[in-house]
Amino acid sequence: MRILHTGDWHLGRTLEGRSRLKEQEMFMDELVQISRDQQVDMILMAGDVYDSVNPPAAAEGLFYDTVARLNDAGCQLVVIAGNHDQPERISAVSPLVSQRGITLVGLPASRSVHVEVPRTGERAVIAALPYPSEARLSELLAEDGDERELRLAYSAKVGRLMRQLAQEFRADTVNLAMSHIYVLGGVESDSERPIQVGGAYTVDPSSLDVGAQYTALGHLHRPQLVKGSGLIRYSGSPLAYSFSEAGQAKSVMLLDIAPGGIPSTEELLLCSGRPLVRWTCRGGLEEAHRWLEEGRDKNAFIDLEISLTEAMSMSDIQALRKAHEGIVHIRPVYPGRAEEMAVASRAQMPVHELFRKFYQRQSGGAEPEDELVELFMSLVAEEETAAGQEEEEER
Repeated sequence: MRILHTGDWHLGRTLEGRSRLKEQEMFMDELVQISRDQQVDMILMAGDVYDSVNPPAAAEGLFYDTVARLNDAGCQLVVIAGNHDQPERISAVSPLVSQRGITLVGLPASRSVHVEVPRTGERAVIAALPYPSEARLSELLAEDGDERELRLAYSAKVGRLMRQLAQEFRADTVNLAMSHIYVLGGVESDSERPIQVGGAYTVDPSSLDVGAQYTALGHLHRPQLVKGSGLIRYSGSPLAYSFSEAGQAKSVMLLDIAPGGIPSTEELLLCSGRPLVRWTCRGGLEEAHRWLEEGRDKNAFIDLEISLTEAMSMSDIQALRKAHEGIVHIRPVYPGRAEEMAVASRAQMPVHELFRKFYQRQSGGAEPEDELVELFMSLVAEEETAAGQEEEEER
């Protein structure tokens, strides 16, 4: 059977307030065309259909319209929820679409997904694991009443559930695995919302060693293979969603696979969407305007860094933005003053803001939850109280 692996669509996502919906529509058109041209039997969508748990109506409309078009093209579809998705929202319409070969899996379950492919008469068994929160994993594993298992690390819990799902693999079926997780060794970018804190939610590749012929992963936006037993791959996102993805080629993965066989794979490059580029203009405003006059990266979104000796005026900023509507960031850099300004800024920043900045830097841009900030501040208060008591005792 012929399978296409994709993921991390993030429908409804914006770039600093700029809509990406038109680009996402272009990708959907391209996906449908690829499916028709390549005669794809089944699509594996590895999570993060939407960019938020409450996506705009236009994003939901685009998803369901695309699902219908893919179905009309003869594709069956298996979709799992990612960490950006609301699981119940993903699976809410399952009763209406399941008879048309569309499987929507919102929450982790104890059974695998079975798909019959009419063209070849073959069956695919998919160990499909949507984004597995720690709470949901513990809830599922608690059914056995084994307290020792409940104390296992996150990676071991994922491995145990994947092995449970893989028990339905057979010698005469195409055996696949799919999940939305962060596997140790994967390369991140800034636009993924972290699903781990301090490495606690990372998964060791050995946890995916369950006998699948191919493991389709979502979460990381750079297309990449994962070192481990068998063929494990992130499809990556179809569009660049942050400037850390500047210059990345986006793609989907095409597989030809038979029961018991090694998949034949082909990476199909995508042409949808606007590129994201970074400009570093060490020659100041004059160089920036020269590049704009040359028409450089005319269709791109631009992160612009300019070396300056004097502060930019508002008219300078307006002139740049008027010359190219895709300029997203304008970051002046004053050689010799950057470190001095950063130190001064940090010295004036409240402790809770310093913590937020640290958390964002460590987690790839994610905002810490208020409860976490409050916990940190309570620890700081305890430390200050203890230090005060020690000082008082010394006196």
